[in-house]
Amino acid sequence: QMQLVESGGGLVQAGGSLRLSCVASGRTFDNYAMGWFRQTPGKEREFVAAINWSASMITYADAVKGRFTISRDNAKNTVYLQMNILKPEDTAVYYCAARRGFTNPSSGRAYEYWGQGTQVTVSS
Repeated sequence: QMQLVESGGGLVQAGGSLRLSCVASGRTFDNYAMGWFRQTPGKEREFVAAINWSASMITYADAVKGRFTISRDNAKNTVYLQMNILKPEDTAVYYCAARRGFTNPSSGRAYEYWGQGTQVTVSS
């Protein structure tokens, strides 16, 4: 089992920034690709960003391109999501997830492990 714990969420005004962190334990972190997803009540879970084990491959949802940056520090077993120029529509619970491989990284079904989520609220 791998445990994932997100942190860094909170309330921010539109145009502001937040950095989310996700710390992994229980498995060899650099064997796994990592992804960030988000979900609001009544909506489907939405892909945000993904990064492969070596950070040589990164992909983003169109809605966050140019504003969000995913990165990882394998020495710290941590993946980050830097979120800039936040918009009210970015309000959601953000989840990190882990998987082997990197085929179709935007598919949530490919991810084996999930964190509990951290709330991000952007006020207008």
